[in-house]
Amino acid sequence: MRLLPNLSGLLERSLGILAFVLLWELLPRSGLVSAAYLSPPTAVLQAIWELASSGLLFKHLEASLYRSLAGLLLAIAGGVSLGLLMGWFARLEALVDPLLQLFRQTSALALFPVFILFFGIGELSKVAIIFWASFWPILLSTISGVKQVDKLLIDSARSMGASRAFLFAKVVLPAAAPSIFTGIRLAGAYCVTALVAAEMIGAHSGLGFLTLNSQEVFQVPSMYAGILLLALVGLLLNVVLALIERRLTRWRRGLRHHA
Repeated sequence: MRLLPNLSGLLERSLGILAFVLLWELLPRSGLVSAAYLSPPTAVLQAIWELASSGLLFKHLEASLYRSLAGLLLAIAGGVSLGLLMGWFARLEALVDPLLQLFRQTSALALFPVFILFFGIGELSKVAIIFWASFWPILLSTISGVKQVDKLLIDSARSMGASRAFLFAKVVLPAAAPSIFTGIRLAGAYCVTALVAAEMIGAHSGLGFLTLNSQEVFQVPSMYAGILLLALVGLLLNVVLALIERRLTRWRRGLRHHA
């Protein structure tokens, strides 16, 4: 019996997407919008199939996934580590925060020339751009998560003789985890945005390169195919991060059930 409500809810959530796709198909087919500027979804899917058949799709997808995941994982490692330290040690935050606030206001796009000067136009500069864009939401969310840990939890653990290391690992880190994952999921979105920009400079593969190159040679269906695939990569990344978050914070669901 539960299957019918689930199907009904899924259909309801899909109506907006279906309406959008139908409108997208009808506008160029009816001539209201020129197909030279807006390819219908069927033409875009045909372009994706041709890219997959030629093997180019997997080449572009592999390059983009490598760059985005490398930059994001480095940002997670750096942002969470530094954020935990700054949130836990007030003196460290007071010392480092003014410098980080200055760097945080500097866009990754503005730093393109700097990254290229230091790292060239190869893979390293592209990963560095993605890392820079993804690092800040993770860092700020981690600091905020540590600072917002309920002091009652900390005082209770201390009253039972918990060491500083135990307190940090067993109380502060789990309590800050939801905020940390919020930052990581935001970083996942920024990561895909930065990926497009990174692949527009000195790249010969990747979905961002595919999109820009298709626009330059006026292969409009392939251009929209690149845009659609980038959106799907971002969506898939968000779903994976959400599943990891649910798995690592299962204890929160238990608290909600008992509340």
